[in-house]
Amino acid sequence: MLAPKIMVVEDDEPLGILLKYNLEAEGYQVEVIARGDEAELRLQENVPDLLVLDWMVPAVSGIELCRRLRMRPETERLPVIMLTARGEETDRVRGLSTGADDYLVKPFSTPEFLARVKALLRRAKPEVLSSILKVGDIVLDREQHRVYRKKSELKLGPTEFRLLEFMMRHPGRVFSRAQLLDNVWGETIYIDERTVDVHVGRLRKAVNTGRMSDVIRTIRGAGYAIRED
Repeated sequence: MLAPKIMVVEDDEPLGILLKYNLEAEGYQVEVIARGDEAELRLQENVPDLLVLDWMVPAVSGIELCRRLRMRPETERLPVIMLTARGEETDRVRGLSTGADDYLVKPFSTPEFLARVKALLRRAKPEVLSSILKVGDIVLDREQHRVYRKKSELKLGPTEFRLLEFMMRHPGRVFSRAQLLDNVWGETIYIDERTVDVHVGRLRKAVNTGRMSDVIRTIRGAGYAIRED
């Protein structure tokens, strides 16, 4: 099962380490970035399931970054928790009106932070916490590690299962080979992008049995997507 991905934008190193440790202990994939401009570039490459954003980070402030994210179609609905030492009501109102979904004033308790992360994911992106994914006539059971199409069980290898799961979490969205490598294989694994083509081919063969329609779209020069219908 692919764990939800969370990006933490925080320039206070000890706090960043603490948040990463506790989020990973809850089973999330976590990336910590200390600068707003670097986070903005990273978000153009890879959109996480949730963003934890400090108001006062260098280069591009958290409040400005949040405003920019809400103007981009790819990130306009990205769940955002704003962290700040600014606890005045006017600051909270400004943060929420800029586009933050939740707001935590420092210092805050770790259990409350983790509870808010889970609550926001459950509300904004329930598919990343659900054990069952369904797109068209394909059903994927994360807990049982099984896939069905029209009630017939499909036989998938571990990599093909992770690849299908990731694409089913984002039906209709086109992912480049590099994006699939980062999200399915992991950013620390260095393999050729052509490996993606091989596994997509295996996945396509496994799910398109008999006379069933092809559920995977190949977009020349762009990448792959799973059909929404």
